[in-house]
Amino acid sequence: MLQEAMLYTKRDDQKVECHLCAHRCIISPERRGVCQVRENRAGTLYSLVSRQIISRAVDPVEKKPLYHFYPGTTAYSVATVGCNFRCAFCQNYEISQMPRDQGRILGQEIPPEDIVAGARHYGCESIAYTYTEPTVAYEFTYECAKLAHEAGIKNIYVTNGYMTHEMLDQYHPYLDAANVDLKAFTEEFYRKMCGAHLQPVLDSLKLMKRYNIWVEVTTLIIPTLNDSDAELRDIAGFIAQELGPDTPWHVSRFHPTYRLLDKPVTPVETLARAREIGLKAGLRYVYEGNVPGRGGEDTICYKCSETVIRRWGFSVLERRTVNGRCAKCGAQLDGIGL
Repeated sequence: MLQEAMLYTKRDDQKVECHLCAHRCIISPERRGVCQVRENRAGTLYSLVSRQIISRAVDPVEKKPLYHFYPGTTAYSVATVGCNFRCAFCQNYEISQMPRDQGRILGQEIPPEDIVAGARHYGCESIAYTYTEPTVAYEFTYECAKLAHEAGIKNIYVTNGYMTHEMLDQYHPYLDAANVDLKAFTEEFYRKMCGAHLQPVLDSLKLMKRYNIWVEVTTLIIPTLNDSDAELRDIAGFIAQELGPDTPWHVSRFHPTYRLLDKPVTPVETLARAREIGLKAGLRYVYEGNVPGRGGEDTICYKCSETVIRRWGFSVLERRTVNGRCAKCGAQLDGIGL
């Protein structure tokens, strides 16, 4: 479905300026923005992916990953094609990069009402806009989110965090939680590996926290690219100091994919080192991702060190909480729906 875009301004020369993401593309007539799914047609900007759903599934909310937002519940997960990043290591590149790599935009037209109805049918606590970058399908996610709140269903973004303040200013009343990829802590990494910049991601994270959106951060640790102690300390320090020690940090294992095939799988020892760095920086919750069964997925009480939520992969095996508190010492755990 072709839909006029939100968050843009028209110029006298029939160019348009998009205010949705931090690229802030100035788009000439009959051209598209960096995302390849917003097109200027005769001086009007259109979304090419509104209601064009390429993927939907019922997922554990832990898969997003969100460990402190209604753990043990399910999220009705939906995606369109497209992304405003060009990550060489994208694990969903078949759909995120489809408009760029294949010159195609595919999807089944599904109205927002059906998405909300699907979430209700499957008993999902939330709707997650995920798999690709949800910001580039903003018009659709905005429609869905408003209807979801009317139905008592929460909204989640799984995002690279490259949206503008204008987008968050408008969307935040309907956004309950976000997992944001903080892919590295150097401008060089973002520019070379993602085709983007670091600072807008940091700005979005801080703004989300100011808007009281529940935020968890994920860093995919890639050997030799973002795995030095210094960089991991920088990331952990930013989270602890700017977002707060209650913000969970997921350090995840890299597997070679897409255009980054010359790097090895992340050693589990690296994840353990990253977790220790995070805890030393003052973070209360640091999780090891993509390595089930090692205990790095469990939620530990920051006061008494009791395991309060035990997990295997995306499954919650055991909970030792009472009204969001540690069953052993009574400490109030951070999060929503614990």
